Amino acid sequence: MAAVFIKLYPENPDPRKISQVIDVLQKGGVIIYPTDTVYGMGCDIFNQKAIERIGLIKGVKPKKEHFSFICYDLSNISEYTRSLSTPVFKLMKKALPGPFTFILAANNKVPKLLNSKKKTVGIRVPDHSIPRLLVKELGQPILTTSIRDEDDVIEYSTDPELIYEKYKDLVDVVIDGGYGNNVASTVVDCSSDQIEVLREGLGEISEII
Repeated sequence: MAAVFIKLYPENPDPRKISQVIDVLQKGGVIIYPTDTVYGMGCDIFNQKAIERIGLIKGVKPKKEHFSFICYDLSNISEYTRSLSTPVFKLMKKALPGPFTFILAANNKVPKLLNSKKKTVGIRVPDHSIPRLLVKELGQPILTTSIRDEDDVIEYSTDPELIYEKYKDLVDVVIDGGYGNNVASTVVDCSSDQIEVLREGLGEISEII
């Protein structure tokens, strides 16, 4: 069955449509949604079958893929990370919500969730109402990975209708939140004593350090 195509307006997302997406997530569905950077694909972090399905769609092994968690804010990230140093917490508080992925030392819960031996986890709090509202209503983070394009020139798909055409037989819901960006998040590794930028993206790290 083809995926449901749902139009949501970031300024005023329809609560009934949000509930529809939450229902899909709770049943182990896979969704595609807008963020403040590129479109993402995700599922409930507690649904192992959905995580494995995302791995199959992307042609990767979940054990080896660098998935991130989308959180509503910083209030419950301690459930998935080891204790943060004061400088790292201050940096994240200044940067988020925003186009950054912070790589943090994971606690023992994360390897079990991802069925891997990973000792780190990426944390995202996008500056976009739709994914944050989904996480808030779901009551827990969403696993996220970027939608990539095979095109050599355009690395990320930005048109939700084209994304739908490509993924409609692979996922359960595609949310149209308008055109996405084609620049991914800036990845900042804070898992050790040294803060290191692993990927320059949309977020300007110089503005927050």
